[in-house]
Amino acid sequence: METTKVMTLNSKLATIQTKLKAKKSRFNGFGKYNYRSAEDILEAVKPFLLELGVSVTINENLAEIAGLPVMESIATISDGKDSIQAYAVVGVDLNQKGMNVPQQFGSASSYGKKYSLGNLFLIDDTADSDATNDHKGSVAKPKLEGAALVKAKAFIKSGGSMEAIKKKYDIPADVLKTL
Repeated sequence: METTKVMTLNSKLATIQTKLKAKKSRFNGFGKYNYRSAEDILEAVKPFLLELGVSVTINENLAEIAGLPVMESIATISDGKDSIQAYAVVGVDLNQKGMNVPQQFGSASSYGKKYSLGNLFLIDDTADSDATNDHKGSVAKPKLEGAALVKAKAFIKSGGSMEAIKKKYDIPADVLKTL
C-alpha cells in the first residue's frame, strides 16, 4: 500500500519560496532597468497552486498614518484550513506630478501588492532593481539635447544650478558653453 506524505501549509509555502522564479518582465525607461511587478510574481506562483493545493489572495485596506493616506496590502496563502499572511504598507503620494488621484492610489496599490507578495514568498529585495538602483553611476546619462536642452536653459534662467543638470545629463563641451 502506498503512503501519501501530507504536507503542512508551512512546508508548502517553503516549497514555493525555494522554487519560485519571478522574472523581471517590466522595463523602467527612466532608470533604464528591468523590474518585476505583482503580476509577474502571481504568474510565477500559479503553477504551484494546483500542485500544492493552495490559494493566494491579496486584500487591501486604506488607512491614515500621521495624516497621510496609506495602502495596506495583505498577501495570504491558504490550504483551505490554515493560512499565512504577509503585509506591506505603502504611502500614497498625492503630490506625484503627472498623475491624477486614481493613478496615485493605483501606483501605491501596485507597489504594496508587489511587496506583500515579495514578503510572503521571500523574494529578495536585493535581487530587484527597485531596491538596488540608485539611478546614478551605473546607468549612462542621456545627452543634453533637443527638448531637454531647452528645459535645462529655462531651468538655469529661473535660478536652477548647473550642478543639478550635470548630475542628470551627459553634456557635450559645445553645449556646456551655451549654458
